[in-house]
Amino acid sequence: MLVENKFKSACSTNGRRVIVLLQFAANLTMLFTEVPFMDRFSLAQKEGFRFVEYLFPYEYELDRLKEELSQNGLKQILFNLPSGNWAAGDRGIAADPARIEEFRAGVSVGIEYALGLGVNQVNCLAGKTVSGFSYEEQWSTLVENVRYAAKALDDKKLNLVIEPINHFDIPGFFLNKTEQVVKLIDEVAMPNVFVQYDVYHAQREEGELTNTLRKHINKIAHIQIADNPGRHQPGTGEINYPHIFDTLERLGYQGYVGLEYIPQPGSTESLKWIKEFGYTL
Repeated sequence: MLVENKFKSACSTNGRRVIVLLQFAANLTMLFTEVPFMDRFSLAQKEGFRFVEYLFPYEYELDRLKEELSQNGLKQILFNLPSGNWAAGDRGIAADPARIEEFRAGVSVGIEYALGLGVNQVNCLAGKTVSGFSYEEQWSTLVENVRYAAKALDDKKLNLVIEPINHFDIPGFFLNKTEQVVKLIDEVAMPNVFVQYDVYHAQREEGELTNTLRKHINKIAHIQIADNPGRHQPGTGEINYPHIFDTLERLGYQGYVGLEYIPQPGSTESLKWIKEFGYTL
């Protein structure tokens, strides 16, 4: 089904009319995995992408990443702060009272990469609930760590986003719902902290997608997408993505939309939905 959208007018919060064009970013952790990581930049460029994101840059030399971005005319728009030992099962350490120094050392590394790659915002993963500590201890640690990171990033004119993740995909993840992140942002009380809203995680955890977008759009600085079930590309599941995109346009969303999905059957084939939904890259 070809959906007519593109360049729709939307009303901004001050009543002025703005023109919105959704900007899609290839998530290189999820897409083009048939080739080694460093070869994915050129594949993204060949498919027409101008923007990319991925989970972590830290195992790669900064100059090499910069070279791939430059040679392929790409802008990187997001990555995660260091999040512990990913291979061993860590999914963030920001809420862990026993790893405060490790988290804060990671903030410095994240800032170095962000400045080097020209990325103006990074994502902070709270991590899983830690045994041996109360919920209150972990919440307090998360608030203080996020405030620390936000201040350090703000000094460099960078933003921080916080992502809730559904408890089915990552059992025990500390932040599952949008409202939890909004509460965290309110307690941190820093102007450069926002929500990273992953539509797939939100659908699995809480639903109410467009109502949540309408309610919190001013606090949402980054969006990621995948359909449900299966976490494949839009159009393969139950989420009404034409309606989601239309809502974002009408709300005047100015951020990026990251394609963080498992392509089916392959990366190039999975991108057909973009044209079918009436978009171009």
